[in-house]
This record gives sequence, structure tokens and C-alpha cells, in this order.
Amino acid sequence: MTPRPPRLTWFRSGLFWRTFLLLGLLTAISMASWIGMISAVQRGPQVQQTAEMLISMVTITKTALTNSAPELRQQLLFELVSNEGIRIFTLEDTDVVEPLPANPLMNDIAKVVKERLGADTRFAGSVNGRPPGFWISFDIDDDKYWLVLERERIEGLTGVQWIGWAGVVGVLSLLGAGLISSLVNLPLARLTVAARAIAQGKRPDPLPEKGPKEILEANRSFNQMVDDLQQVESDRAVILAGISHDLRTPLARMQLELEMAKLSTEAREGMQSDIGQMDAIIGQFLDYARPTEAATFVPVDLSELLQDIAREAERIPDLTMSADIAPGVLVMANATDLRRVFNNIIENARRYGKTDASAITEMEISCKVKLRGQGKRAVIEFQDHGAGVPDEMVEQLLKPFTRLDTARGQANGAGLGLAIVQRVVSRHNAELQVGSREGGGLRIVILMPLAET
Repeated sequence: MTPRPPRLTWFRSGLFWRTFLLLGLLTAISMASWIGMISAVQRGPQVQQTAEMLISMVTITKTALTNSAPELRQQLLFELVSNEGIRIFTLEDTDVVEPLPANPLMNDIAKVVKERLGADTRFAGSVNGRPPGFWISFDIDDDKYWLVLERERIEGLTGVQWIGWAGVVGVLSLLGAGLISSLVNLPLARLTVAARAIAQGKRPDPLPEKGPKEILEANRSFNQMVDDLQQVESDRAVILAGISHDLRTPLARMQLELEMAKLSTEAREGMQSDIGQMDAIIGQFLDYARPTEAATFVPVDLSELLQDIAREAERIPDLTMSADIAPGVLVMANATDLRRVFNNIIENARRYGKTDASAITEMEISCKVKLRGQGKRAVIEFQDHGAGVPDEMVEQLLKPFTRLDTARGQANGAGLGLAIVQRVVSRHNAELQVGSREGGGLRIVILMPLAET
């Protein structure tokens, strides 16, 4: 199969930069087209106008010098320099002439002037090392002269000036592109922040219902969705309370009747086990459906919570526990939900992570603060020495109501243990990693952001 060509990296960046770069590119193309068009349209009239000015100056100067008295010519030359910026020098055959700069505009002007003043008209950029300018020759009778104009009067905008103006326009255009990109992306940025807040279990502030029609309708629909979700959460809380009462009350009554019934020990223990399993399954359903409200998050001493859970786990007959927990690790969380998560992980390991050589689960817990991603995070690790889970089955393991083949022969539970863990961890803005332990067994890692202190 032919590999797909790589896509532009910048095009996968944020929408602001994508819009900004596209507007900047459009501005650059527009400026280049504008400069090219101005140059093409302006060139002809500029050449003709400048040539006419030079011809007029030469003609007027020549006429003035021809018709003036010899004793007044010196004063006339002084006035031409003072008032018109025109200098007159005598042209000698020994003059050292430097040609005009290699400028297409200058060449076109010289061509038009030569057609009007005569083929013997000469041009120079400088003569005898004098300051550069636009030197043009003319004659009066048998005497020849140089008429000198400052080059700035006929050159128009230089390359440096063009670059300067283009730079100013470019900076202003980029500032405008940045402002337009910000205004275009501001509603989307607000929507993103609000959606992220919902994903974290928070209720975002209502989005402003104003602006263009499309933005107004999108924000109005989003606000309505937030209200509907809040109503669903409220209804679910009421339903959960009713389910817990309606299902567990008959179980409690059955347990009481079982205690009073005259049954054999074996039958009594079997029925008590069935009732316990039913109660545990109901508890798993309720734990999975129960929402985790971000409003209930408070700074929790994770180290103390894990040490307490490790002490409780040591009392489990078929489980051995070792803990390496750093002190003073604080996270923003719901302590009850975190305890439920850790207990589910331990219970999952107790059931399915037993060492092959014995009927005992060997488990390690560790908690460290490490630099991960954009900052420091609490890294909680649970490891057992059981059979582990193939990497390709990890995703299936986290799905609700799913158990692997090694666990299907066991009747306890409803396949919600790790699904509850995944659900609660995501609501805490944390990350869950499940994989195989080196040497055999299951390794579960939870990365949680630290509480601000």
C-alpha cells in the first residue's frame, strides 16, 4: 500500500494559529499582487512625466542662459541652484563620466529624453567625482554644459522605501489578522472550556447568548444541554436512592427470615452467600451509576488514605500487601470515591491476581510525586503477581459488564470493578494506565494532579 504523504504540521495546530497563518498568507499574496500591479500601471506614466520634466528644465535653462546678459549669467546660475536645485557645469572632453545606475526606470527616462533633445544628449550618474545626481548634457552654440538634478527628484520610491512601507503594512496586517483570529475563535474557546468543565463533572457558567446567528444558536443549544444534563443527574440521584432502598430492603428481610428459619448449616451458608453476592452486585451497579461531583472535591491527604487502605488490606486472609508511600501527597478529590476506587483495585487483585504457586495474592502499592506532562503529579501504582492480562485485552477489561475468560468461572461480581475505577478516575481529571507487570501480573497506574498549596 502506498504510504500517505505527511501532512503539514502547523495545519494540525490550534485553530487560532491556523486562521492567523491563513490570513497572514492571504495578506502577503495580496500585498505582492498590489505592489506588482502598482509598478506595472505606474511605470509608463512615471517615465513620461519625469522625461517631460527633464526636457522642460533643460529647455527653460537653455533659453534663460541664451537670452540673459553675460554679466547676469552668474547670478542666474546662483538662483537656479538656490530656488530650483539645478546646477550647471561646463562639459569638457576630459570629464570622467560615471554612468547612471543600472535602473530600468532611469534607462527608460533617458531614452525618451534623448528622442526629444537629440541623439547626442549624454547622461551620467556622476562627473569628475562630484556628488551623484542625474546629469544631462545640453549645448548653447558651440559651448556644452551639464545640467545636474538631485536623483531623488526623479527616482520615486527606492527599494528600501518599498521594503519599509511593505513592512509597516505587513505588521499592521498581522496585528489585524491576530485580532480577527481571536474574535473568530473566542466563542469556540469558550465552548471548549465549558465542555471540558462538563467532562470534569463541573457545571460551567452559561455561555453568552449573543453575537452572530450561528454562535447564538450554538451557545443557546449548549446551555440547554447543560440544563438537561443537570436535570438528568438530579433524576438519576433520586432513582439511585429508590433502587438502593427498594432492592436492599427485601434482601435485609430475606436475611432476617433466613436467620430465623430452621435450616441446615450448609443450606444457611449457601443462601447467605447468595444474598451477599446479590448485595455486592447491587452495590457495584450503584457505584458505577453514582455521579462524582467536582463540587465535592477537597484537598485529600493521599498518603494517609493509602496507608489506611493498606492496613485494612493486611487483615484480608488470602492477601499479602507491601506499601511504599511517600508522605504528604495532597490531591483534589472526593475521598469516598477514591477509597472506593482503591478498594475495587485491591478486590480485583484478590480475586484474579493470585500467584500460581499458591492461593494467595501478593500485591504492592506505591505512591510517589513525579514530573509528568506539564507538571508534577501523584503517581499511584498497584501491582500483583498473578497471571496478568494480555495487552490486547486491556481495553476490553475496562469495559462495563465485561470479564475475561479467566474470571468467567467465578460468580462474584458483575464485571464492573475496573469500569468503576475508569469512570471515577476520569471524573477526577486523572489518567488510568493498565498493563502487564514486568515478571508477570497486572500493573495499574493512576496519575493525579496535585492540589494547589
